[in-house]
Amino acid sequence: MKKYLFKVHGTYNIIIGCGRLGANLANTLSDEGFDVLIIDRDKDAFRKLSPSFGGLTLNADGTDYDVLQEAGIQQANAVIIVTNNDNTNIMLAQIAREIFKVERVIARLYDPERDCIYREFGIDTICPAILSAKEIDKLLGQAAAHIREEAV
Repeated sequence: MKKYLFKVHGTYNIIIGCGRLGANLANTLSDEGFDVLIIDRDKDAFRKLSPSFGGLTLNADGTDYDVLQEAGIQQANAVIIVTNNDNTNIMLAQIAREIFKVERVIARLYDPERDCIYREFGIDTICPAILSAKEIDKLLGQAAAHIREEAV
């Protein structure tokens, strides 16, 4: 079993899920000089990574305990879980936090009703629906302010 752990720059990040968000995040972190390992069970998913991606890929099931150990999850500074399934993301977040004692764990959730619940358990979450609603509200507020300024 090959160990994927590396700590060249001192910060080791594991991303589980190489969809659009996972790939973009991996590319960004890699470009910023962070050590990144991205895990996905679909080998074709890694095509989304940029040619300049300097991290590592692991074609495996990120829900498998042995795969997480192989990835060096115990030494990870952060684990970011962005699969397309809320239940998988939360389960992996709990495993990373409770079993492997990873300090920084972030999970994407699609269901905004679950967001508050998991935050109460100390799991950092990102919910696209909530973020989008906040951004739209902010843009509407800016537009209203602009209209008021023009009216004066």
